[in-house]
This record gives sequence, structure tokens and C-alpha cells, in this order.
Amino acid sequence: MITVLAGGVGAARFLQGLVQVVAPQEITIIVNTGDDIELHGLHISPDIDIVIYTLAGIVDESKGWGIQGDSFHCLDMLGKYGHATWFMLGDRDFATHIYRTHLLRQGWSLSQVTDSIRRAFNLEVRILPMTNQPVPTLILTDQGILHFQEYLVQRKMQDPVKGVQFKGIEDADPAPGVLEAILEAKGIIICPSNPIISIGPILAVKGVREALRKTQARIAAISPLVGGAPLKGPADRLMRGLGLEVSAYQVAQLYQDFLDIFVLDQIDQNLVTKVESLRTQPEQPLRVIVTDTIMRGLKEKIELARRVMEELLR
Repeated sequence: MITVLAGGVGAARFLQGLVQVVAPQEITIIVNTGDDIELHGLHISPDIDIVIYTLAGIVDESKGWGIQGDSFHCLDMLGKYGHATWFMLGDRDFATHIYRTHLLRQGWSLSQVTDSIRRAFNLEVRILPMTNQPVPTLILTDQGILHFQEYLVQRKMQDPVKGVQFKGIEDADPAPGVLEAILEAKGIIICPSNPIISIGPILAVKGVREALRKTQARIAAISPLVGGAPLKGPADRLMRGLGLEVSAYQVAQLYQDFLDIFVLDQIDQNLVTKVESLRTQPEQPLRVIVTDTIMRGLKEKIELARRVMEELLR
């Protein structure tokens, strides 16, 4: 089993390549739920939906989220009733959130609902939310405390970041199967996702980081930063706001206590020696791989996944 820690568009695109290299039924994906939010009375799980829609082949590739060709009549009508419409939800996308919320209110766990949605799209991968409990990511700004979606979508990342909190994370248990997926894996991949608000919440769930340290599987992480900047999203603003260096090296440093392999883009080849220096034990060196990590199309996604798997299982 190959276990993947995932969140957001970068993860979904990498997974498109991975399922071409590894049999889907051999892949378990642990997905960030810190981005989850309730709007219009509905429970929305953006990262879970991005992963499912992408692997199902229906995602809007130009946006990286939502369903291709979706309409927005429901949202338009909600606007007429005075509801906020800053979070763009398409009509077919609304159906997913209605279905999820209906089952949650009937007592289903988020894990059970996620598996039901996965099966509806005939996906063979296993998809696990990091926890079944709500742990919203909050961004501390001069304007006060904002839900991550408010910061990212509504306010378009305009506010200087002063801190990040995962509300309720201290009491959040890993969803069923999460720790087992890490401890029993043949290999583990940290996707090229935002290290602060996509991978960070997963690592903060009770027992997850310890399991990554204990597992016998080799762990590879792909840098989401290329040339000192994210290809998409607010990673640079968040890292800078937390007093962190905005670099692939800093990402490796955030994972250094469990990392075996770090994948750099060719643009960051000059960082190889610096990243390798994060591991001082000669018997357990940190291996750094340099390759093309920019996933322009399916070919590049497959090549990146193949390169990572070659190193992971060598």
C-alpha cells in the first residue's frame, strides 16, 4: 500500500499521475479537512472534493476546483435572497454538499460519507479524511481571526498573516484507518501541497506525526515551492507571516524529523547540499532528488509520480 498525504490542487494533480503508475486499489489518500467550512447550511469539504472530482475526471482543470461545465443558477438565486456568494459553488457541486450534509445529520461520520461519495464515482483508491471532527484552519490577521476560506477566497489573501491556528486540533482523533495506513504502508508520499494549511493540519492530528516517525516505510515529500515561490496558493504569505523562510529548504526542514527523500525542482538544484545537511546521521541520510516538478500536463504528472515511486521503493 502506498499512503499519500494530500490537500488542494497540487495534490490532486499529482494523484492524477500516481494512479497511472500505481494500481489505484493500492493507494490510500489521507486528505486535509482543515479547509472544511459550513455555508448555506451545508458542510463543504473542499480538499476532499478536489481530490475526488480530479480523479473522477470531472474537475474544472482551468480553475483546479469545482466541476467542469457547471452552472451557478442556485448561487445566483441565493444572492437574490441576500446570502453571501463569495464562495463559488456550482449547481452540481451543490448536490455533493447537500448529500454530504444530509448523511452527516443522519449520524454518518465524515469518513463514511467520503467513502460513499468515492464509491459513487467508482474510484478504486481509498480516501480518508484526516479526522472526523471539525478542526477549521483559522488565519490571524489585522482584521481579526478569519476562517481560511474567508482569508483565501473572500478577502483574496490581502491581509498580512500574523498566525495560523487549527481550532480543536488538540482533541481531534485521527479518522479510522489513518494511523494504520501510515504504519502499514510500503511507501509514503507527502504531496506538493501547502505545508502550512494543507499538510500542516494532517501532521497536527493526534498521533500522525509520531506514526510517521515510527513507520518502517520510506517517506518522500515533493516541494510545493519552486524558485522560492508557490505555483498556486498562499504558501509564501503564510510562511512569511509565521517568520519562516519561503523556500523549498524550509519545507524540507518542516518535515525533517520523519523525511527520507525530498524532491526538488530543477530550478532549486542549488539547494541540494543544504537540504541534505538537515540529516546528520550517516546511517540514515536524507536523499534529495532533482527533477521537473511542474505538472503542466498528464505526461509531466506521470513522470513525476514515476520518479518518486522509483526512489521510494528502490
